[in-house]
Amino acid sequence: MSLLEELNNDMKQAMKDKNKDILSVIRMVKSTVMNEQINLGHDLTKEEELTVLSREVKQRQDSLTEFEKGNREDLAAGIRAELAVLAKYLPEPLSDEGVIELVKDAIQKTGATSPKDMGKVMGIVTPQVKGRADGKFVANQVKNLLKGRL
Repeated sequence: MSLLEELNNDMKQAMKDKNKDILSVIRMVKSTVMNEQINLGHDLTKEEELTVLSREVKQRQDSLTEFEKGNREDLAAGIRAELAVLAKYLPEPLSDEGVIELVKDAIQKTGATSPKDMGKVMGIVTPQVKGRADGKFVANQVKNLLKGRL
């Protein structure tokens, strides 16, 4: 089932349940997915769907960080609720150990030996962790492993 089909089904259920909060988030995501589909001119692949979802999650995480810095708990709570709804559509997140293992494998495959080789390693790791791990965390793990800190 494509992401749009899943969103449509969940949207119908949210309407039946009269859950305005979930309905609002689903409508926003559906709109973004449909706009991306129009821009690309074809149905989205699983990877493209994941890219859109990751972008939506990243925007909300950035907003959450800012709201927490500004002591706006009322707004932060709303963003947390939106993130909880979005989490349903993302693949199972990787554990920190899982990310480290993927990074170690990529370092081995590329023969990377120094931080200068970070681009090669990230090129292999990024598609594997897309939507499943935070990009900053992955980049830090790559840096640390290439510097020999882990």
